[in-house]
Amino acid sequence: MVPNIVHIKDQKEKTANVFIVSDIKSLSDFGFSKEETDYIEQKKNDKKSLVVIPGIAASRFVKVIETTEPSNKEKEELRVDGYNIWQTLKKEKQENVTIYDIAGSGTSTLVLAEGLVLASYSFDKYKTDKEDDSRLKDVFVASSETGIDDCTRLQKLCEAVFITRDLVNEPVNKLNVENLSKRVRELADKFGFSADIYSKSKIESLKMGGLLAVNRGSQDPPAFMVLEWSPEEARNETPIVLVGKGVVFDTGGINLKTPPGSLDDMKADMGGAASVIGTMVALASNKVPYKVIGLIPATDNRPGFNAYVPGDIITMFNGKTVEVINTDAEGRMILADALSYADKYKPELVIDLATLTGSAMVAIGQYGTVVMGTAEDKQFEEMEEAADSVHERVVRFPFWSDYDELIKSDIADIKNLGPREAGAITAGKFLSNFTTRPWIHMDIAGPAFVHKEDKYRGSGGTGVGVRLLYELISNRTNS
Repeated sequence: MVPNIVHIKDQKEKTANVFIVSDIKSLSDFGFSKEETDYIEQKKNDKKSLVVIPGIAASRFVKVIETTEPSNKEKEELRVDGYNIWQTLKKEKQENVTIYDIAGSGTSTLVLAEGLVLASYSFDKYKTDKEDDSRLKDVFVASSETGIDDCTRLQKLCEAVFITRDLVNEPVNKLNVENLSKRVRELADKFGFSADIYSKSKIESLKMGGLLAVNRGSQDPPAFMVLEWSPEEARNETPIVLVGKGVVFDTGGINLKTPPGSLDDMKADMGGAASVIGTMVALASNKVPYKVIGLIPATDNRPGFNAYVPGDIITMFNGKTVEVINTDAEGRMILADALSYADKYKPELVIDLATLTGSAMVAIGQYGTVVMGTAEDKQFEEMEEAADSVHERVVRFPFWSDYDELIKSDIADIKNLGPREAGAITAGKFLSNFTTRPWIHMDIAGPAFVHKEDKYRGSGGTGVGVRLLYELISNRTNS
């Protein structure tokens, strides 16, 4: 459960306390002794902006800020401070904390609360022996520069990230395509967006050759999910379409993954789908006045039954033919059909999210998302601005026409795999054959799932993409 973020006007008793200050002397009004304020001053001089004052019942924390309008770098420092505060609270088994904004910086207060709440996430539902059952229940915010709506909005955004992380962390025996479809319907009913789940027969009638080909090795039927958030007072006439790769488990198919460890986290190969679902939750729960469509092609990729094989020629939803070179390049096959389907909405922008290539992960690791596509420079700049603000950074890769040559086929229109070099870009080039709209491809293979705790992003599913897309779309409603 996501902790409650509650706006208050008076001091809260029996909680751990965090003080955001610009003038250290002001702490004397909150019971700090001269020795303590001198200690904080010394830490500030030592470039320590977060100071911990141990206490008998609970520690107190002081965050010293230089400006009420933090830069993107300072915002990230505040989120990490929230993570560090949670580490202490967890050891002290503190369930409630109050953040006092003495400096008059509502932005700093909310960003620190964001890091604190996101850091508190854990996925332990299948543990029978919960030795450390520490939970953060309430984050009280005392700031004249924020209000109830700000706190509610942040809580709902964090809840959307938690939902996304849960989906990614669930193993396939608990979250196959059927169960994912059921979960999407539940979330749609709860948060107020619509969800239409296409069955296999509907997918066959639409002739989505890529999705059907990948699904041929599975005993579970595929699904194609159409999610829609269409508020009455939407600021846009034509929607943004989000497309998420929904491979609930990827064995590699006939080209079975064989390197040690390569199968271990393949439950996370639906990270793009999870991020689209989480974004729809965030937009609908906060009633963002912008039309958004979410499209999710969902299947697993197995080597059984009549699995598709290298050499097969697949006719895709838009009529183009694809020569299969490698069945482990399955994500682009199912995304291609969804991207073509998106054209029917005449969207102003299409964004896909996918744990698509190891090449993207090798290039920049878990520290950012590789992006490319056919969108205008301004649209990329808007994404970069949103990404930097929430510290889900993106790196734009070149998309030169030279790369088109690398996926040409001798016997079909294109092939589904190019050479090893520029693998992330040729995957993007493959996808570009299936959309006619302004489009941004986000390869989240690096940041979607991490094996060691990465500050407030945690370990396992990180929920990457939700905060970025929410920021991007929210910014559009204010422009």
